[in-house]
Amino acid sequence: MNKKKLNIVILEIIGTIVGSAIMAFGVSSFLLPNQLSSGGFSGIATITYYLLKIPMGTMILILNIPFFIFAGYKIGKGFFIKSIIGTVSLSAFIDLIDKYPPITTDRFLACIYGGVIIGIGTAIILKSNSSTGGTELITNIIKSYKPHISMSKYITIIDVIIVSLNVLCFGEIEIGLYSAIAIYLYGKLVDIIFEGVYYTKLLFIISDKNEEISQAIEKKAKRGVTGLYGRGMYQKKDRLVLICAASRGDIAVIKKLAKDIDKSCFIVVANAREVLGQGFKE
Repeated sequence: MNKKKLNIVILEIIGTIVGSAIMAFGVSSFLLPNQLSSGGFSGIATITYYLLKIPMGTMILILNIPFFIFAGYKIGKGFFIKSIIGTVSLSAFIDLIDKYPPITTDRFLACIYGGVIIGIGTAIILKSNSSTGGTELITNIIKSYKPHISMSKYITIIDVIIVSLNVLCFGEIEIGLYSAIAIYLYGKLVDIIFEGVYYTKLLFIISDKNEEISQAIEKKAKRGVTGLYGRGMYQKKDRLVLICAASRGDIAVIKKLAKDIDKSCFIVVANAREVLGQGFKE
């Protein structure tokens, strides 16, 4: 292993441990003291924590052992080792932080802050190409057999079942409602950290004055324009379609520029999840 790769591995291991510590803080200081669940193995461990008095971190580790034994044959060595580090770190940090008083006993505040903090920790771990076991590990095992299968709906079903068990065990519907908020926020934070909050727009402009419109956009809106030929199936004519990627703040300006030049131009505005290149994310 050369020095560059070694540095990357070290940074990923550090990221895994830091992310695990952040996740554990969200669980032990917010969700666990209020009987809330973030789904997955932590949801099962929450039940055993209250009913059997088994430390949550210990139970998470026990639940993961059979999957790690099986996963060792199916996933990459690097991911396997980092996942073990992540799972052991998460379990140890949860049991350690659980010894201290919770930050709040208000379930609404707990589900909000717990979900956000766990989301941040999870995103750091995923960016480190690692996991803390649980459903993430199960997903990677299944992906090794069926790489094209979509796992998101199955993970959602598992989380719904586990949260439902929490509601049945504790006899409070509010637990399920607040847990659902925590799970939603946790997922949104992962998306935001991975994909950013700056949603870019994509404009498709069809007009007989393409040259004038493109020049106006490039000169006044400072945005690049690309022309692609398409065929209008109604009139059976080939038309030049202008395509422009722009931020949300530029949309009104570009639409006005196009309409001022050609009032009858046809404009479609679509969402673009991510745009890379000059003028956007590099």
